[in-house]
Amino acid sequence: MGLIDTHTHLDSFTRSGQLPDILQRARAADVEAMVAIGTDTDDWSLYRDLAKEHTGFVHYSVGLHPCSVDARWAERFAQLEAFWGGEPKPVALGEIGLDRFHLPKEAGEAEKIFGWQRAAFAAGLQLAGRLGCPVVVHSRGAFRECVEMIDASGMDWARVVFHCFTEGPAEMAELTKRGGFGSFTGVITYKSAEPVRAAALAQGLDRLMIETDAPYLTPMPHRGKPNEPAYVRHTAEFCAGLFGVSHAELAAATTKNARRFFGLVRE
Repeated sequence: MGLIDTHTHLDSFTRSGQLPDILQRARAADVEAMVAIGTDTDDWSLYRDLAKEHTGFVHYSVGLHPCSVDARWAERFAQLEAFWGGEPKPVALGEIGLDRFHLPKEAGEAEKIFGWQRAAFAAGLQLAGRLGCPVVVHSRGAFRECVEMIDASGMDWARVVFHCFTEGPAEMAELTKRGGFGSFTGVITYKSAEPVRAAALAQGLDRLMIETDAPYLTPMPHRGKPNEPAYVRHTAEFCAGLFGVSHAELAAATTKNARRFFGLVRE
């Protein structure tokens, strides 16, 4: 069984003309599908077109990344729901969430922007609940606040994944007891990431999903170079060793989990 990269960004590869080679290398690395994750208006239609062109191989989501949120976020957010009225439909809403890491240093400005992020996240959760679709959550420096907002929204936690999970086992326990998921990038292969590995083990293989977040967070042994979907294989091989299973078992489990969570149908 092949692998699924549940979270990748293909816009830069497309605009630089690299995408055909990127997709070819992904197929050669036994990647059978990927989810291109929307972050703002400049990639939503691009990803829909790629999903149409590469049916069954490229899937997509649409969302407003917290670092894309500004004073006029609602105007762009209002365009999201229309994507569920066309074909192919998004497989998730996201990425949405909260990000304290990239806020400006000036306290008043930071609080204002974070307030916009909270409003946009609440609107995203409400929309996802109405659509009945999965949600891809971006949480950086705001795990507790994200959890509290999802709790308050009434969103079905079984449809929530915290992408690029970099918290520890205690935070993972908060997700799993609610029915939510964490997915793991190449960070899990880094020497300093022991808490992340503990979190993956705490979640268990039967709930594990893996991703690249390409072109960021490249796994070992390519750390320091641009990431790409083919490199999800390195994360998979590392996780197989972590869980003490064969690569085939790891691939079967993570692919089953990804297809079930995102509703990915084989073509």
